[in-house]
Amino acid sequence: MDFLYKIVLDTGTFYEACAPESFDIKEGDFCIIIKKDKILDYGQIVNNLGSLPPDMEKSELGTIDRKATISDKSKATENQMLAKSAIRTAISHIQRLKLEMKLLSAHYSFDKKMVLFIFTAEGRVDFRQLVKDLAQSLNTKIELRQIGVRDETSIIGGFGVCGQVLCCKKYLRHFESMNVKMAKEQDLSLNPVNISGICDRLKCCLKYEHEGYLEMERDMPRRGSYCECSEGIGKVVDRNLLTQTVKVQIEDSGKCLYCSKSEVRPFYPDKHKSPQYQIKDSKEDDIPSELKALNDK
Repeated sequence: MDFLYKIVLDTGTFYEACAPESFDIKEGDFCIIIKKDKILDYGQIVNNLGSLPPDMEKSELGTIDRKATISDKSKATENQMLAKSAIRTAISHIQRLKLEMKLLSAHYSFDKKMVLFIFTAEGRVDFRQLVKDLAQSLNTKIELRQIGVRDETSIIGGFGVCGQVLCCKKYLRHFESMNVKMAKEQDLSLNPVNISGICDRLKCCLKYEHEGYLEMERDMPRRGSYCECSEGIGKVVDRNLLTQTVKVQIEDSGKCLYCSKSEVRPFYPDKHKSPQYQIKDSKEDDIPSELKALNDK
C-alpha cells in the first residue's frame, strides 16, 4: 500500500508525493523526491495524508526516493544560497523589461536542473523574454509560476484570529470557491474585517463549516418571524445556531427572553399576514459592493 504525503519546499510551496508503507518516514523528516518530470527535489514532510486515494494516479505524483542524509542537507543549503543570488538576477531582468510583477521566491531543484520562480501580478504577464534571459544568465531550465493572493498567504504563512497556524499553510490541499452568502447563512456579522482572512479574501473556514451551519439552521425560527412561547406570542429578534436558542420579544409586554428551539413554535395568525409583518428573506438581500469584492471571481 502506498501513502500520500504533503511536503513543503524551502520556498514554502507544497508538493504531494507518495511512498510505500514500508518506508520509515514520518512528519518532520527531510527527504529526496523524484518528481514526475524526473527532477530531484528536497523537502520536509509536513503531513501524512493517508493511503493513496483510488482516484489518484501514482504516475501523476512524485515519489519519495529516500530520507535525506547529512550530505543531502548540506547540498540543499548550498542551493538555497544560489536561489538568493538567482532572485537578485531575476529582479534586475524584471526591472530592465519593466514587467508589472512581484517576485516572491526562487527555488533550485536538488539536482540543479531547474529553477522555479514564484510571483504575483494583478493581471496576465508576458514573461517569455524573461524566461529566455534567465535561462541564459543561470544556464539552467527556468519555470515561472504566477499565483494568487491566497496561494501567496499559504506560502508566507501566519496565524489566524483563532490563534492557530493558518489552515492554508498547515493542511489545506486546495482552495474552495467562496462567497459572502456563506457568512450570511451562518448568521455572522457581515463586517469585512471579521469574515476575511490575512489574504483579504473570505476565510477558508467559512466553507468547511458551511454545511454544518445549514444543518443547524433547519427548523430554526428566522429573525423577524413570530412564535409562541411560555410567556405568550413574540417576535424573534435574534438567534444562536450553535446553542439552538432564540431571543424572543414578547408582543404585549416588550419583554425579551431566551428560549431553546424546542420551547417555541411558529405562530401565524391572520393579522401577522399583513405587509407590516412580512419577513424579508435576508439571504436574498443585495450584498454591499464592498462585500462583493470578497467573493471569489
